[in-house]
Amino acid sequence: MHRRDLLYRLDLQNFTRELLSLYDELIPTEEEEVRRRKFFSKLESLFERELPGTRLFLFGSCVNAFGVCNSDIDVCLSVDEEEPNKIELVVQMATILESDAMLNVQALTHARVPIVKFTEPATGISCDICVNNTLAVVNSKLLHDYAQIDVRLRQLAFMVKHWAKRRQVNDTYRGTLSSYAYVLMCIHFLQQRRPPILPCLQEMRPTYEVKVGSIRCAYYDQVETLRDFGADNKETLGELLTAFFDYWACQHDYNHSVISVRTGGYLSKNEKEWTRRIGNERHLICIEDPFEVTHDLGRVVDKHSIKALRAEFSRAANVVAFDFNPWATLFEPYIPSENTR
Repeated sequence: MHRRDLLYRLDLQNFTRELLSLYDELIPTEEEEVRRRKFFSKLESLFERELPGTRLFLFGSCVNAFGVCNSDIDVCLSVDEEEPNKIELVVQMATILESDAMLNVQALTHARVPIVKFTEPATGISCDICVNNTLAVVNSKLLHDYAQIDVRLRQLAFMVKHWAKRRQVNDTYRGTLSSYAYVLMCIHFLQQRRPPILPCLQEMRPTYEVKVGSIRCAYYDQVETLRDFGADNKETLGELLTAFFDYWACQHDYNHSVISVRTGGYLSKNEKEWTRRIGNERHLICIEDPFEVTHDLGRVVDKHSIKALRAEFSRAANVVAFDFNPWATLFEPYIPSENTR
């Protein structure tokens, strides 16, 4: 694997200032938060009327502290049944939403997690609803708790997510990575800095524990006691973003390594038995889910999209190190060439 000495820009202070300005722009406004709350309240009323006995829970970026402005909203429908027919419920929800004049209603019944997607016409808010995906609610809490420890995690994740969206490498349906995967990559990266910026909450004495099916979810969640954990590390956002892209462009061992937020370190593909393709699941970039440890967030990446993803990591690493105007070039929208259309 090609490696190089990490080079930081001479104008790193200016680069960091521009990134922080973009970060401030990406934070949802109070007006947007109010619109989201009104939307969710309206949705709750609709489901109380049409599916009595069920409950709705928010999860994902709108509650985990990593939601940028104009993010979609993720909702979990909770049903008091051991094994509800999720596909049937997704189809039923689609019918209810269409009857309530929602737009672009789609029932994705063959997804790994069946969902219904739609847009609310009054606000333009896009929403996905799944069924009994309690693990996603717990994951959202874990990410939110990590975000409270050091502001640099949220800053870094906002930059990486914005870059991924602009460069079109943030769509699991097209073989690239989810926003959730990118946030885990950022957490793991900050756990690896020396001195570390983030601890490994799952390696500490648990203060929060819940069981979701057969999966035990436990970790230290009294994060207010950890606010100074990364104080000895003085790296700026510009330095961290430069090192993040350099790591994924030049240092990560794609052939053998699995990143694990759960352990705060690395596992091998061999020990995870993620060395070969099984059905549509490939393990070309391996990101372990912190609770559902048999789940590789990178399983959707195929032999074509891994090339595109690594090419974008390499482009980003070069831009942040050498480009004359990196904060503009880094986030330039991806335009497919003729032979990729």
